[in-house]
Amino acid sequence: MESLLHFARGPLFRLCFMIMLLGLARILFLDLWEAYRAYRKAGDKKMPWRLIVRRGLEWAFPMKRIWRNPQLYSFVSILFHIGLILVPVFLFAHIDLWKSAIGISWPALPFRWALWLTISTIVCAAVLLIERLSVKAIHSLSRGQDYFWLILLLFPFVTGFVCANLKIGAGLYQFLMLVHVLSGDVIFLLIPFTKMAHCVLAPFSQIIDALAWKFPPATDQDILETLNPNH
Repeated sequence: MESLLHFARGPLFRLCFMIMLLGLARILFLDLWEAYRAYRKAGDKKMPWRLIVRRGLEWAFPMKRIWRNPQLYSFVSILFHIGLILVPVFLFAHIDLWKSAIGISWPALPFRWALWLTISTIVCAAVLLIERLSVKAIHSLSRGQDYFWLILLLFPFVTGFVCANLKIGAGLYQFLMLVHVLSGDVIFLLIPFTKMAHCVLAPFSQIIDALAWKFPPATDQDILETLNPNH
């Protein structure tokens, strides 16, 4: 078990992380290349940079969406994503792993902050899963991948919480830690091949949309209101 855990933390982690980076780089390059080709062919080459920046900031700080969409789902989704990003990157134990893999480190979250972020992420994932199953409007838009990712993302958070905060036997600790590390490796491996690629590529989406489609600035909102006037 110890040797398998060492392999999962070391060579397998580095391999999965490298596949993720190369896969995301490939997607980004192809998207930007196609957008550039579309821009060269466009008759109107003016770019609404102010609108692009504003929408990029709205994506990064999506507080307005809480009032546009079902409020509970939007609020829980935002909390979920905060923990999903901060805990893997800024937990002290994870920083040691990052340092061994890529040779650099950075300041860590205080343990209490990391603990509550972990708990909130687990609770929020459970709430999102229940809402996807029970709320008709959300369920109708959900795909199998949406449920798969919520369940998969729970594995490293639940096992990490148990290993870090509960008194368990050495054998169970090693098993849960192995599940924790392997599930993290699988997440890295799958990111470039699934919808989760948006977590890295979304900041570029406004530029790509503006370059590739050249629609009038308010077209997307007009389409949304036309398709769903009660939204």
